[in-house]
Amino acid sequence: MSIPFLDLKAINLTQQDEIEQATRRVLHSGWYVLGKEVSAFEEAFAAYCGTKHAIGVANGLDAIFLLLKAYGVGPGDEVIVPSNTYIATWLAASHCGATPVPVEPVEGTYNLDPARVEAAITPRTRAIIPVHLYGQTADMDPLMALAAKHNLKVIEDAAQAHGALYRGRKVGALGHAAAFSFYPGKNLGALGDAGGITTDDDELALKLRTLRNYGSQKKYHNELAGYNSRLDELQAAVLSAKLPALDGQNRARAAIAAIYDQGLAGIASLRLPEVPEWAEPVWHLYVVRHAQRDALAARLADAGVGTLVHYPLPPHRQPAYADLGLAEGTLPISEAIHREVLSLPMGPTMTEDQARQVVLAVRAAVAALDAA
Repeated sequence: MSIPFLDLKAINLTQQDEIEQATRRVLHSGWYVLGKEVSAFEEAFAAYCGTKHAIGVANGLDAIFLLLKAYGVGPGDEVIVPSNTYIATWLAASHCGATPVPVEPVEGTYNLDPARVEAAITPRTRAIIPVHLYGQTADMDPLMALAAKHNLKVIEDAAQAHGALYRGRKVGALGHAAAFSFYPGKNLGALGDAGGITTDDDELALKLRTLRNYGSQKKYHNELAGYNSRLDELQAAVLSAKLPALDGQNRARAAIAAIYDQGLAGIASLRLPEVPEWAEPVWHLYVVRHAQRDALAARLADAGVGTLVHYPLPPHRQPAYADLGLAEGTLPISEAIHREVLSLPMGPTMTEDQARQVVLAVRAAVAALDAA
């Protein structure tokens, strides 16, 4: 048995013809930056998310960073971020000169805890960035209520949640704006780095289109001190080709998750994902927890089952943020999560038989560890 954690080649080959047609179209167009392909994808993705605007940028980190810059966030400001997330969310705030202020998650869902957010708000707070981690939405309504109360902006980090629903509404249209990554391993992935932003704010969208292109709306005329962060035509064409299959692929992921849920239920030492009644995840990752995570991963590797750890260290324990002085034990929920989480194989091309084999391997590995 050999089951990879994620088979990107197999995923992309399911749409080989559409992808090849898209790349051929770009090749023969003679236009490779900010052309018709980018415009077409932006229009399609905005319609998919239910927003007025989508703005293509170079990657997911840039998407968050440009939003913060467009909102005027800078030195002396604070941005509330989850303690439990990939470091890119924090880096975007840092790159603006702002200070990331971590808030612990709801342990069951791993997402930002609205009940803890208000205590972290200060007169310097400018924005809240909830992350829809592992493909499940954060609890957005109370966060938006807090933002309205304190005059803050809410930026969804939707890098792992393309198509996820919160109370029947798609991510990307839940906050004031949203940032997406289209990194190849995402549910909607390009063939290289790519990112995007969605919003209903006309003025914000215009500013973002200007910032991403050297601060220019008209060639050689620069209104702002902008950046070079443009979604290129090739990646836009690939994303347009892949977008129609996204919902079907998300349903395939959900079917694998259901097999895991049923097959792994009842194991006392193994914590499974929790899904609130208001959430409809897209299962970017299926993450379990075990006190002997590394030993479990090793046993599964011996059984031919690929796993990954998302993520080994929380941002506040990374050397990059040593200057914040957040010692071990400062954020205990996040630290415990990062010690114990393990992501099982997940992808739209996995078969039900493969998922059942993973279940058997996990049950056998956990039983051996628990008996030792």
